[in-house]
Amino acid sequence: MHTYKPYYHFSRENWAALSKTERLPLTQTELEEIRGINTRISLPEVETAYMPLTNLISYYLEAAETLHAKAGAFLGTNEKKVPFIIGIAGSVAVGKSTIARLLQLMLSRALPHKKTELVTTDGFLYPNAVLQEKQLMQRKGFPESYDIKALIEFMGQVKAGTTNIKGPQYSHLTYDVLSEQTELVTDPDILIVEGVNVLQVKKEYQFFVSDFFDFSIYIDADEKNIEKWYKERFLMLRATAFQNPKSYFRHYAEVPMEEALQTAETIWETINAKNLHENILPTKGRSDLILRKGNNHEIEDVYLRKL
Repeated sequence: MHTYKPYYHFSRENWAALSKTERLPLTQTELEEIRGINTRISLPEVETAYMPLTNLISYYLEAAETLHAKAGAFLGTNEKKVPFIIGIAGSVAVGKSTIARLLQLMLSRALPHKKTELVTTDGFLYPNAVLQEKQLMQRKGFPESYDIKALIEFMGQVKAGTTNIKGPQYSHLTYDVLSEQTELVTDPDILIVEGVNVLQVKKEYQFFVSDFFDFSIYIDADEKNIEKWYKERFLMLRATAFQNPKSYFRHYAEVPMEEALQTAETIWETINAKNLHENILPTKGRSDLILRKGNNHEIEDVYLRKL
């Protein structure tokens, strides 16, 4: 008896062979500019892992546009174009932000006639004052720490083709939502939405963020590797961004190294690992594509959901 498997599995070598692009669409300097702290990525990996992905997304986009046009002709409607929305999910410290920025750049280069924009769901976290009032500061990043209603309303406006939509901005320096600043989504053909819980489903909501996605990606890795990357990033931030007097985590820059390491381990165990197991990892199987990283941050396996 055959067991149905919902994903095609590609090794890195087999996935790389699918690339239809001969020339890299970015330089080493550009790659360094979009690379997140402690996220290792190289031009060879861009060529072998992310160029095939860019090609694949362009096929999904073309199919979606064709379906939209044919359905409109069949129904006799004349609706305006709607953005093709890509969701990117995965754990803290797994490299989502770098991949989101990389895809934005590569899609812009591969499809220069299309406008590609990027938003993160961090701006839809409740402000710290609200989280403190709700006693949720220790669960920041968990689904209940987000203003899901506002996020879904935002996504609905995007999918309706509304232009110049304002969304909240988040500062990683102050670790809080910027109340007087907004992030503007103008009129994209492609919108990338990145966040830890974008594939999350909750019974209390009629709609989910992922309902608006045309294609979704989950960034995966062994938990031991993600934990290592998180701790490495924490220590790197301790020596850089945390030194800023305006940093929410300024006090961590002043404690002894041993205490800083213990703090990173405690935060991982009590917050990030818990969120990963309870909310993030269970959504992996809802994605269209899984990019699985090895211990050096490079993509080793790709899983594509069967049509």
